[in-house]
Amino acid sequence: MTDLRVRPAAEADLADLVRLRDGAARWMLARGITGQWQPGELDEDHFRRIMARGEVWLAEADGRIAGAWELWWDDEAAWGPQPPVAGYVHRLMVDREVAAPGAGRLLLTAAERRVAATGRTRVRLDCLAGNAPLTTYYRDAGYRVVGHKEGKPQPGGAPKSFTLMEKELRPVGQAEPKELKEPTS
Repeated sequence: MTDLRVRPAAEADLADLVRLRDGAARWMLARGITGQWQPGELDEDHFRRIMARGEVWLAEADGRIAGAWELWWDDEAAWGPQPPVAGYVHRLMVDREVAAPGAGRLLLTAAERRVAATGRTRVRLDCLAGNAPLTTYYRDAGYRVVGHKEGKPQPGGAPKSFTLMEKELRPVGQAEPKELKEPTS
């Protein structure tokens, strides 16, 4: 994999999004990460709803889907009513059979660029309370813990508690992310 090309998801991508999400859930379970995601929790209708009110982005490598994420423009269920200063990243996921190590960070950077391109100055996300490796992953990417949300409703499941994280951005114009290069090392 030499390049990741990032593009908005379309109706034709719905089955691939479900496959990607279920694969990420199985990867977590195989590593003892329980309570985060379960295979079969989300279907095509979930991603269709997100595309109708937010954005879903795909990353492709060598013509294959390598990852995806959801980008929301509000998240009252976790953050309550907020002024329009942030974008909210959800379901950052990679296909580990396609994506090279470090691809998740590249996708997160693309999401941050997209938010900054709209003039918003923060990216927010949440991760399951008690998932120390994921919290550390986001801290290493420059996010800081800013709070906790108990009993956040979940699509396809029971409410869960989350750690709320945020990163400050600098606006960088209006261009959307198009292509990302892998780090050379």
